[in-house]
Amino acid sequence: MIEHEIYMKRCLQLAKNGLGTTYPNPLVGSVIVHNGKIIGEGWHKKAGEPHAEVHAINSVKNKELLSKSTIYVNLEPCSHFGKTPPCANLIIAHKIPKVVIGCIDSYSEVAGKGVEKLKEAGCEVILNVLEAACLTINKRFFTFHTKKRPYIILKWAETTDGFIAPFLPNSKTSFAISNTYSRQLVHKYRTEEQAVLVGTTTVLNDNSSLDARDWFGQQPTRIIIDKSNKVPEGFNVKNKKNPTIIFTEEENCVHSINVTYKCTQFDTHLISNILTHLFEKNIQSVIIEGGTFTLQQFINNHLWDEARVFIAETKIFEGVIRPHFNFIPEKTIKIKNNQLKTYINYD
Repeated sequence: MIEHEIYMKRCLQLAKNGLGTTYPNPLVGSVIVHNGKIIGEGWHKKAGEPHAEVHAINSVKNKELLSKSTIYVNLEPCSHFGKTPPCANLIIAHKIPKVVIGCIDSYSEVAGKGVEKLKEAGCEVILNVLEAACLTINKRFFTFHTKKRPYIILKWAETTDGFIAPFLPNSKTSFAISNTYSRQLVHKYRTEEQAVLVGTTTVLNDNSSLDARDWFGQQPTRIIIDKSNKVPEGFNVKNKKNPTIIFTEEENCVHSINVTYKCTQFDTHLISNILTHLFEKNIQSVIIEGGTFTLQQFINNHLWDEARVFIAETKIFEGVIRPHFNFIPEKTIKIKNNQLKTYINYD
């Protein structure tokens, strides 16, 4: 069993290479072992392209060894025809006798059918190796398919005295609480998730681009909550760098190449309606980077899965107070003179 865990850890290492590029597909890595030696490995890189098992099998130089090997994969091999053929069929075709799987795929098109197909073909199947870690790496995928909404990450920066911004009315000067390294990490986060969401006040005050300028990777879709459609043309969130979806009560808003409007009632169901629309748009994850009011709506509705809170050594004594958030951090790390506290919602 320890041997299985060693190779499954390698599958997870490989799978992480696809973070931010595989949406709407999950993160999957695969390893092929013959006589205690890895002879092939691969990971899923992009939706519509070959899956991890395909890359692993193709990387094996001597295909005759496959019939005497074990293939490891952190997620159940697919059994249906999508944009690519079923991986379970490929494993069977190459007569790989043993398949070790980290966790079952909750997606209805798979959900145990891949395992069933492999067993029917005579493969020995071992399940649930490092299951918790395998479920965690695809937390976005599983949340999307089981809860029918995106995986939600709350993110803000606060001072040691509990403020997320100073009072700067009519000021043209932005005020950064977190340090350069923390801000770069935030940009990295943006490349890993499909969307980033803020409210009107944040856009009007900061005129942020909500992109990933300080990190190479995929650009997120920008989600703006703008009840009265106050964000002017020419603001950065309406540029052509990445798509923008604006939720508003205003009717007959004019869409552009990169900006679409969703007319929505701003009532008690606003947040759940936004998440339903994002689900329908196949957006699996979203970072909430709005101000206190926006963040508090998600917290109060218990609609969050993870929170990442940057705490600076700065004190400003007055300003916009942080969200009310009474939880215990899962972990805390130092980033120079900042702390990053990560919280997980297990409810």
